[in-house]
Amino acid sequence: MSNYNFEIEPEEVLLDKLAKKKEEEMGIFEKKLEVPIFKTTLFRFFLFLLSILTILYLRTFQLQILQAEEFQIKSNANKFLISKIKAERGVIYDQNFRQLVFNRPGFDLVLNKTKLPKEEREREKVLKEASSILKIDPRKLKEKIDSQDEKIVISENLDHQTLIVLETKIEELTGFEIEKRIQREYLDGETISHLIGYLGKADFEGKEGIEKSYNQVLKENPGKILIERDARGKILSQKIVDLPRPGKSLVLWLDFELQRKIKEEMEKKIKEVGAKGGAAVALDPKTGGVLALVSLPSFDNNLFSKGISQEDWEKLQKDPKNPLLNRATSGQYLLGSTVKPFIALAALEEKIISPTKKINCQGEIEIPHRYDPEIVYKFRDWTVHGVTDVRKAIAESCNVFFYTIGGGYQNQEGLGPSKIKKYLEMFGFGKLVESDFSIPSFAKGLIGDPEWKKKNFGESWWDGDTYNLSIGQGYILATPLQVARAFAAIANGGKLLKPKFVKEIVDEEKNIIEVIPPEVESEILIDQKNLQIVKEGMRWAVSGQNSPHASARALNDISVAVAAKTGTAQVPKKGCSDCYNIWISAFAPYEDPKIVLIIMLEDVEGKLSGVVVPVAKEILNWYFSK
Repeated sequence: MSNYNFEIEPEEVLLDKLAKKKEEEMGIFEKKLEVPIFKTTLFRFFLFLLSILTILYLRTFQLQILQAEEFQIKSNANKFLISKIKAERGVIYDQNFRQLVFNRPGFDLVLNKTKLPKEEREREKVLKEASSILKIDPRKLKEKIDSQDEKIVISENLDHQTLIVLETKIEELTGFEIEKRIQREYLDGETISHLIGYLGKADFEGKEGIEKSYNQVLKENPGKILIERDARGKILSQKIVDLPRPGKSLVLWLDFELQRKIKEEMEKKIKEVGAKGGAAVALDPKTGGVLALVSLPSFDNNLFSKGISQEDWEKLQKDPKNPLLNRATSGQYLLGSTVKPFIALAALEEKIISPTKKINCQGEIEIPHRYDPEIVYKFRDWTVHGVTDVRKAIAESCNVFFYTIGGGYQNQEGLGPSKIKKYLEMFGFGKLVESDFSIPSFAKGLIGDPEWKKKNFGESWWDGDTYNLSIGQGYILATPLQVARAFAAIANGGKLLKPKFVKEIVDEEKNIIEVIPPEVESEILIDQKNLQIVKEGMRWAVSGQNSPHASARALNDISVAVAAKTGTAQVPKKGCSDCYNIWISAFAPYEDPKIVLIIMLEDVEGKLSGVVVPVAKEILNWYFSK
């Protein structure tokens, strides 16, 4: 037996087996059975502890220092609540301070589902009572509640009788509340809808018309209350931090009574002749102020402020007469003879003719085909005018005269399409009207020329195209607003004005904050003598001077002197081979114009060229007699 001495401590007895294994595997002979901890293990353990401490330190630094402000804000958000104080949107007046737009209180019945009685029997009782008051099926009410969020608008725009009953019963209708809100109301909505526009019911933002164009001016600024709460939600204090400010109000150039008169007279005539619709614009030729803007058929903008039903919306959308289209600013129409004063002015300016140049009108001109003389095209007039100068040609709307100076005939040189386009563009045709009113970008109108025709149709420009252009047919379109400001430029001596809808911005006490000044888009460089000749031709159209076939003689009975030009444009229309757009363009008084009036009837079946003259007569008579 080997002679080895071991010192075995009591706690090591049970580790004898481990010690033997240690001796065999590691070659360590010790009197104690401890397993040594290596330095690398200790180092790793130290690193682990250091990492944990570093992470904890960094996280603490992030929370306490870097994100302290963020958490303070979150803490305050739980402690402080911002509540809004309602303010009212600005209103709108006409030029005489007649209020056109109102802020009216509206009342809705609202349900908070979380506040309904928990007990089924009580819940059913409340719903049944509410259904009875609202006169709706309880099952439908229950379906509505089950299918929506916690807070549900049960009934909008409560009528007066229902509101009274609900107010007496609301304490018994647990979970139900009556909510007051402000809604927009428009005076005689169908009369001013295209001009004023309307608001979106949900966001109370302007969607069309003046409401849209001046949304930021009209828009209210709600006030703010800072509410302090404790941890249990109990209110500790309330402080107004921002006072509510109502939106600014607008004074328009619009004369509401004139607007209504034009609408009434046009509606009667549209019904009488079976027109699809119509439009009218009245301008102040000195300022560009829009005195009236009518588009028919119209719609009631109050439908939108109250929240239009799906049925009413579909009815408007599907109406073939398109009542939502603002024909005055966005409808684009053939001009017919309305264009002739501008063609005459171009010919005088280019010295194509002199003021005394006379052309013998025998009722038509004959143009042989460019490549086959056997083919002859006839361009007809509406009557035989005889020997005609430029004034008489305007007054009697002589087609032959304008064919000749526009496209040339026999020994008479013509303007040609390029010069016609140049002068029409000088008067604002063929480009978007710049205004303080939202006008769609597509409403530029059209003035065709050889390049345009080649690009759009791949065809050459023919002499017949120029003849048509000279009398407002063919490739030419304009909006009634474009026509109005073009004639305003004739009336005011050559200033192309930007139409202005808003005259002043005022506060809630009607004190003026800002006056919107007139803006001259361009001074048209024309000889005032030539312009005077054109104005005289328009005056002759009314007075009949030297013009037995004067086109607007009915206007000669008005108390002031009027100058005018009629226009009848044949419209290529599927299903209507004899449809026309019929125009009257007038300004008065002739010596010192105060108003330019444009009226257009759309798609009148049958050549009823003088049909709008009596409408203009009725309106102007009324206007100058009030």
